[in-house]
Formats: sequence, C-alpha cells, structure tokens
Amino acid sequence: MANKYEFPLRCGIVLAGGEGQRLQRFVLQLKGQKLPKQYVNFIGTRSMLEHTFHRAEKLIPPTRLFTVVSQDHLRLSEAKRQLLKRPAHTLVSQPMNRETGPGILLPLLHVHKHYPESVVAVFPSDHFILEEDIFMEHVEMAFRWVDQDPTRMVLLGVEPSDWDREYGYILPEAESCHDTSPGVLGVRNFIEKPETRDLPELASQGALWNTMVMVFKAKTLLALLRLVTPRFYRSIQEIWQTIGTSREGSVVENTYRCMAPLNFSKDIMEAIALHYRSCLSVVPVKGILWSDWGSDSRILRLLQNIGCLNRLNQVSEGHLSENLGIPTVDQREIGAFL
Repeated sequence: MANKYEFPLRCGIVLAGGEGQRLQRFVLQLKGQKLPKQYVNFIGTRSMLEHTFHRAEKLIPPTRLFTVVSQDHLRLSEAKRQLLKRPAHTLVSQPMNRETGPGILLPLLHVHKHYPESVVAVFPSDHFILEEDIFMEHVEMAFRWVDQDPTRMVLLGVEPSDWDREYGYILPEAESCHDTSPGVLGVRNFIEKPETRDLPELASQGALWNTMVMVFKAKTLLALLRLVTPRFYRSIQEIWQTIGTSREGSVVENTYRCMAPLNFSKDIMEAIALHYRSCLSVVPVKGILWSDWGSDSRILRLLQNIGCLNRLNQVSEGHLSENLGIPTVDQREIGAFL
C-alpha cells in the first residue's frame, strides 16, 4: 500500500451509532452486561469498533477519522473507555437512532465543515474481516479512482460465499464501464434483504454483498442528496450551519425529533442508482473472509467454520455445547484479527 496518510484530504467515517438489538441477548449471555455489539471483543482482545479503527487508520489519520455514536453510549463505561481515546473533535453523537441515512450524513456534515474538499471513506463497525490488508488495498484503490473522477461514488462489494437473505446486495454491470479503471463495474441496482425465492436469480446475475464500505468526495454525495431527497437535505442544512456553535446541540436534537427514519441503501442509494447511475461504481472484492456480524447465528457459524468457536471470550466449551447448541471444534490461529 502507499505511504500512510499520503493524501492530505482523505477522511473517514466510522459508523458506531447502532444498538445491535438482535445481538443484545447474546452479548448479555457472553459478557454478563448489556453492551452494543460494536464495543464487544467477541474473540481476542479488541472490540469490533477497535478493529475498525485499526483497519481505517492504515489509510486515514485518527484526527480525520470521525465516529458517529449514540449519546446513550457515552454513559456506558466500556464504550467511554474505547471512545475517549479518540480525538475529541472526531466524536459525533446522535440524540437518537434514525437509521443509517442520518447515521452517515450527520458525521459527513462535520467532515465537510472541517475539510470541504475531502474524499471520504465510510466504515461500518460490526464487520469481521480476516484479510484486513487485502481489504484495505481495495479501499485505497477506491480512493485513487475517486481522485481521478470526483463525480464517482465507489462501493466495495464482496463476492458471496453463501446466499444469505439478511444481507444487502449490489447488482453490478457485467463488464467494466470505466476504461481507466479496469475491474471497476457499474451498478445496476441495490437489493436490500431479498426474498429467499429471489436468491438464485441474484446468484445468476453475479450479485455482490453490499459491505456499506464506500468512498466518495463529500461534495459529491451532498449534491446527490440534494437531488434525490431534497426534503431531507433541507432538514440537515441548519445542522451544517450550526456545527461548532452554541446552537449545535439543540438544533441536532430538534432536527432528529422531527426526522423520519431513512435507510441509506434503500432510500438514498436506490434513488441514486435509479436517477444518477453513472455516478456509481462497485469494486468486487474476492478471496477474503468477510462477515457482517448482525446475528448470533452468523457469528457462531463463521467461528465454527474457521475452527475458532471455542475462542469466544468468557465462554467455556461446555457452556457452548449446552447453552448455545453448537458443537465445539479445534481452535486455529486466525492471525491479525486476534
């Protein structure tokens, strides 16, 4: 990879504002406390959030890596321990969860305020990625392609290892549509949590898992947002104007209270794909082990497949087989992820 932080206008957004509702019971069973999944170290010594920081900082300095969290998270001792290590100006708190649209766009407003010419990468904080260096090489490629064409949004799509209806999918064009960027495909559409009966058709069309990792120029996404969701765009303009002032907190709270939930993939990206498809590209990422840890069954299945099920923190083999109903397997080293 290129020298760390080579490009001065690279910024990042880490998404850590979710509550991880589907994993709350599992986390309570493992850790003995309620804690959003991104703050949990399921195996090894680092939490999912800390792994995300580690990956992102291969390309982006901590001072330009903005993290969106819930205000309620700041009351949790373990969350505070992990977050207070971050530069203070990079923590962006939401008064409430309004889905992934505001979760991405609120920190983007802060990035744009500080670095209006920046190119931004978005990183969800609940991903398991075994081959981190390979994955981040693809993120670096995406940065370079956006540098070449600032009108482009580049997404990373992982070649599926199975067809899980709980994932979001990207339908790519069959061939590269960018002469200067071989291997980068156009985007036909986004499919969020398809019906089981539709999965064979997605497989036949070469669909990719939507990692929600994407790279774009901040100005480009905000311009597209103004075109495809003008009402929402207007609602966040006052936030942008008050960032850094004494009114910021009250304006954010009032805006969120009046705001309907907005899913970034379904409500924003699908609209962009429909009306401004030429702005979208996807980079297929092959040969890596990637998983969105959104459910306990997905976590357990992956750890079982790589021989690390009995490395779940604070869980004995007997506890696994008796309470989780999953057979234990021989442990295996999994390198840098630990």
